Amino acid sequence: MTGSATANAAVSAAGPTFQLPFPCGETWVGSSGSFAHTGNEIDFNGSANDGDRDRGRTVVAAAAGTVVISAYQTANGFGNLVKIRHSDGSATLYAHLSARTVSQGARVAQGQKIGAVGNSSAKYKIVSHLHYEQRSAAGKIVRATFNGAAFKYPGQSVKSRNCGGGAAPRSAPSGSNPYTAAKVCGSGFKQVDVATLGSQGRVFLMYSSATGQNCVATVRNSGRGKVAASAYLEVKGKARQTDAGSFQYYAGPVRAKAARTCVKWGGSIGTAKYDSPFEHCG
Repeated sequence: MTGSATANAAVSAAGPTFQLPFPCGETWVGSSGSFAHTGNEIDFNGSANDGDRDRGRTVVAAAAGTVVISAYQTANGFGNLVKIRHSDGSATLYAHLSARTVSQGARVAQGQKIGAVGNSSAKYKIVSHLHYEQRSAAGKIVRATFNGAAFKYPGQSVKSRNCGGGAAPRSAPSGSNPYTAAKVCGSGFKQVDVATLGSQGRVFLMYSSATGQNCVATVRNSGRGKVAASAYLEVKGKARQTDAGSFQYYAGPVRAKAARTCVKWGGSIGTAKYDSPFEHCG
């Protein structure tokens, strides 16, 4: 192997393993056939020709990194755009979002919620979908891979393996909190969604298929002192349940049965807060 080939292999090995930009277990149909595409871009929908039914569904980071763009862009037709720079200099783009839930400069973990599917664009009249790109460190749109496998252009149905296994960037806050959302909510609860609360921590939406319950927990990154924090869960048609106070490690758990019912969820740490729309209705 030549020296340059060895260097290229080392760069590739150091790069992230991209996952589908949707929560663990979800299946999405990707297509590169749009008239506005140059070849390697992908438009994702929950199923083929499903109109606007995917509007509001969760979009997550394909790999850990730093948010370098979180803005509404007009001339290029992206609308609400999030761009994440990864450890090897590569980037992923998530466009036409109905909402952006991360700010420029934020450090995000693989699988962390960054926005919601939409049809925002000042240039094109489009139905709701996620426009997704993987770009090289030089800015070139490259052929996408998910879970180590190449996407089968021009179209493929892909199941997400974005199950929270990706590490956060090394410079992300590392505290001494011994609690996780799974520990707070208890045995049988699995992560459905997560939102970042600045540099302070995260709020988690969990679900137990055994009991049909959702659980919300706000977990700090560290356990240094006590801060004002809250967690809430609102099942559609029922009163909101909230746990709020001055806590060292976490707020919650807040649990309620919500099988096949939409929920609002969120929480806060200090002045940082997250409030979801009614979602996760399945």
